[in-house]
Amino acid sequence: MRRKVSDASVRGDARRYASLTDPFPMWRGGELHGARIAYETWGELNAARDNAILLFTGLSPSAHAASSPLDPSEGWWEKMIGPGLPIDTRRFFVVCVNSLGSCFGSTGPASIDPATGAPYRLSFPELSVEDIARGGYEVVKSLGIERLDTVMGPSLGGMVVLAFAAQFPGAARRLVSISGTTAASPFAIALRSIQREAIMRDPDWRGGNYPFDRPPISGMRIARKLGTVTYRSAVEWRERFRREPIAPERRRPGPFAPEFSVEGYLDAQADKFVRVFDPNCYLYLSRAMDRFDLAAHGGSPEAALSGSQLERALVIGVETDMLFALPEQEAMAQALDAAGVKTRFEPLPSIQGHDSFLIDIERFGRAIGSFLLD
Repeated sequence: MRRKVSDASVRGDARRYASLTDPFPMWRGGELHGARIAYETWGELNAARDNAILLFTGLSPSAHAASSPLDPSEGWWEKMIGPGLPIDTRRFFVVCVNSLGSCFGSTGPASIDPATGAPYRLSFPELSVEDIARGGYEVVKSLGIERLDTVMGPSLGGMVVLAFAAQFPGAARRLVSISGTTAASPFAIALRSIQREAIMRDPDWRGGNYPFDRPPISGMRIARKLGTVTYRSAVEWRERFRREPIAPERRRPGPFAPEFSVEGYLDAQADKFVRVFDPNCYLYLSRAMDRFDLAAHGGSPEAALSGSQLERALVIGVETDMLFALPEQEAMAQALDAAGVKTRFEPLPSIQGHDSFLIDIERFGRAIGSFLLD
């Protein structure tokens, strides 16, 4: 079936949608019918159609990476993408995709299964990082783009770009992986397994069959709080919160009620997350991250990347990242080098830990901007 592209027609929603190949084959088996990917764009595609950057996200963001006339709300990488910014939309056409399996417009466990007319829930096929990469690949093909200037992504996206390069040789000239890894570490696997258990042990999860207006909020709150602790560093926690008391508006009665400002911050982050993210989507994306291993594409990361036809790569890591430790990015850079890709490795000293790419725009922007200008 021919893929189609449609434009959002309601102001305030800049999403567009690309229909995927039907059936869409899943990397670990199974297939999807009538699947689609939500995406947003900034800048203009040039006549040669060779100035495109494909941006994959972390686990939780939507495709709304930056504001636009159709959606002026602030994006998750607002200070990175735009005219005169590190990812300069006067030069590049930027496409950010919402991951397959997510809940912000792309097909996922919360979507309707056309075969049943009911939400997929746990009948959704097993999701892999490779499937997310293929979804992005089909978006750019639907736009008539044969070869990207750059494929880029942070966190989960930093893994997806590797799967993209391994599966689609020649589809991108350059690669930028930010705080990613060639395979999930035991620490990250252990952490995410506890997050998933918190959700699944919540009685409101109901084996994945919760009403959408009554999700397993308690489990999701615990999962998000645990994740938030690891997204930053101990240094930042100490400098930012110290032992300050919780804000008066967040105080609540009870013998073990939160007392410290940092506890109030975790509560606020959890409250925000549970309002917008679907629990089953979270479970699928989390497990996809655990199971990713680039070596599955040839026996080693070097072998997986050897046929990628990449010309250059940038790998960025952060010294204080406990979730995707700096040696993981260093090993990735070495694998790219060994595969014949001219690679720059940037270990940054940001104190914000794994989330540094969202906060320390000055350092990350300098590294990314100079790479894109070369």
